[in-house]
Amino acid sequence: MLDIFTQLADWLTFTVFKLSPDTSVGIGFHFFIEDTSKILVLLVSLIYVISFIRASLSVEKVRDYLQGKHKGVGYFLGSTFGAITPFCSCSSIPLFMGFVSAQIPIGVTIAFLITSPLVNEVVVIMLGSLLGIKFTVMYVAIGMLLGMIGGVILDKCQAHRWLQPFLAKAYQQVGQAQSQQQTQEPTHQRMTMKDRHAIAAGETKTIFGRVWKWVIVGVGLGAFIHGFVPAEWFEQNLASGQWWTVPVATLSAIPIYANASGVVPIMGSLLDKGMPIGTTLAFCMGAVAVSLPEFIMLKQVMRYRLLAAIAGYLLIAISITGWLFNYYY
Repeated sequence: MLDIFTQLADWLTFTVFKLSPDTSVGIGFHFFIEDTSKILVLLVSLIYVISFIRASLSVEKVRDYLQGKHKGVGYFLGSTFGAITPFCSCSSIPLFMGFVSAQIPIGVTIAFLITSPLVNEVVVIMLGSLLGIKFTVMYVAIGMLLGMIGGVILDKCQAHRWLQPFLAKAYQQVGQAQSQQQTQEPTHQRMTMKDRHAIAAGETKTIFGRVWKWVIVGVGLGAFIHGFVPAEWFEQNLASGQWWTVPVATLSAIPIYANASGVVPIMGSLLDKGMPIGTTLAFCMGAVAVSLPEFIMLKQVMRYRLLAAIAGYLLIAISITGWLFNYYY
């Protein structure tokens, strides 16, 4: 199905607008059309499906399972679900909003959000062929571990306080719902398909109306940088192996918008040019996990304090990962 978006981008870029695939303008415009159409379609589809399922699903049981004695398992499940969903960070945002609205603990949703852009099955295949099974297993383990640790830390900080008001309200209702369960018998309401559709359509319209503009702004910024950023600069300035090159590589990747599948070939190219493996890994992980376009879109569901907390954690964690890989390899 994803080939449809590539074909649409090919047709508009090279046939309708007659741009050359060898120019920065053509590359950037193709990137913008493909990713914008893909993300917007996924946005509508995922919000609707999640809302439809949630309309009849007993989210209280799921929430209680993850909030109770099995909460530690919840971080692992959130990170695992992030690893098996083939979405970039921007496409994961609708699922994140669905988890929050379902009153799943914020740490579990953060574990999903961090892991999802870093790990997917395509990355596993590409990394395995490029760097071998050992490195691939280590990468997957690190990606999931970063998600779980981030989830634990932000849960301890009660990060749900730093969500945007329309999402924070869902968490404020948790205590009210639990109090009501203690004072009254639970009632089971059977919903018709028409009722579920009405709820799902309403939530889709509301959430999509809040975020679609920022999807276009974020992907547009990423497409511009994707087409014009000089890759040679990184090869010339970050190949020395000095300790400072790792955090600089991570920070340098912030303006870039790329998914993990797209950044693996860049990793191979940078390694061929002599960049240390840890520095290369830090740059590529920064590009997919701490990208500026992603955080522009996340601003619609998070306040600045939560964005800063996630960005700070990722920058430190990715830098430590890069230093360790440079030391041992």
